[in-house]
Amino acid sequence: MSKPTPDTSDNQANDIPSNNQDLSVTELTDIESTSVDSNSIKPTNAALDSEPTAVKDERVASMPAPVTDVSLISGASPPRRYKKDNPSFFMQRGYQILLVLGLIAAFLLVMVYQTLFGRISQPEKKVSIEKGDTYYGLLSQWQEQIPLFSVTIAKLYIKSQIDAPLHAGIYPLPENPTITEALQILGQGAKVAMVKVQIIEGKTSKDLYKSLRDNDGITKEVLTADADNASIAKALELTGILPDSVTNSSDPIVRYNLEGWFTPDTYYYAEGATDKQVLTDLYKRQQQALTTAWENRAPNLPYNSPYEALVMASIIEKETSVASERPLVSAVFNNRLNQGMRMQTDPTIIYGMGSRYQGNIRRADINEKTSYNTYQIDGLPPTPIALPSAASIEATLHPADSEALYFVATGNGGHKFTSSLAEHNKAVKEYLQVMRQKKSQTAPTQLSE
Repeated sequence: MSKPTPDTSDNQANDIPSNNQDLSVTELTDIESTSVDSNSIKPTNAALDSEPTAVKDERVASMPAPVTDVSLISGASPPRRYKKDNPSFFMQRGYQILLVLGLIAAFLLVMVYQTLFGRISQPEKKVSIEKGDTYYGLLSQWQEQIPLFSVTIAKLYIKSQIDAPLHAGIYPLPENPTITEALQILGQGAKVAMVKVQIIEGKTSKDLYKSLRDNDGITKEVLTADADNASIAKALELTGILPDSVTNSSDPIVRYNLEGWFTPDTYYYAEGATDKQVLTDLYKRQQQALTTAWENRAPNLPYNSPYEALVMASIIEKETSVASERPLVSAVFNNRLNQGMRMQTDPTIIYGMGSRYQGNIRRADINEKTSYNTYQIDGLPPTPIALPSAASIEATLHPADSEALYFVATGNGGHKFTSSLAEHNKAVKEYLQVMRQKKSQTAPTQLSE
């Protein structure tokens, strides 16, 4: 049989590069190298040697050309390129972003936890909330004591959880409370009717008892109609705080007198609170203030016990209402006691007169010897004569550095302090002159006919 003659028309011979008319130099070189390198063709195309040349050329042309490394031609290394659509690239970046977001979220969670559940170091105590106080105003203590406490987070919590204003009152807080615990307790004020108990500095325990008796919101347990000093002290279990000279005194004003032992201030209690609860609370506050001041007292004071300091504090409270003068008044009495001088203070005369005092001190009152008249007795009176503030207690135990022995009112507010009797007498004359001038200015003017 004769071998069929392959179709070698001109059109077919030109079909090979028909789709590669724009071949690059590299591609042309690849083709040339393929056709020239006989060693690379022979092993795989041995049958081509026995075939006609036209058929061999056609087969060789139809074979795919091997890729030639550019570096073999140009001699330069190709630049490394990264594909942006590489999955590992995006996964690596994604892990980094997730790690950063996780750290931020963890930090925020710690802040939220510390803000809402972090505890401040504080003993169990009662907190007084005055009218006009706000929840936001209570955050400073937590911010100072708790690391990472966020005022912003606390305010957001308050805004989202509390829909009623803060009510004035006395609220018991537990030991080491969290802000959420404190807010829950304070929030109860909106549900409980509160009654106001106000005790002004310098008022007496008798004034306090009357205030509580007249308060319809306070339940009476101690201050019954027939209650006296002894029954009140016994009901409050406070007899142990009084010296024997007070509990055994024959003077009805002195015997079992709890004067001075209640802290003057304005308080709010839940309606129905008992007078025993109120008086016990006020006593504990005063005892704490006195104990703290006594433990930190100045040296060389003429007081043998905290109770004697309480007596002096009540006299200072009655002698001046000017805060800056309290240490000076304390210094005067301190100096007089150290020199063996009598105190000679008018408020003690008034207290010893009891209900007999009608607004004026007469010469006969000064000369009358009572348990309290420091013009007639040496040293301190047997009990306090008023309810002293914490400021007066502090002034008692930290007197000013002064040699003054006298003081007298100026007539224009405050007092003038002097260290000699001559200076004192001159200051008294100046005071009387000021008072006469004021009296003449306020006297009614007579119209001439």
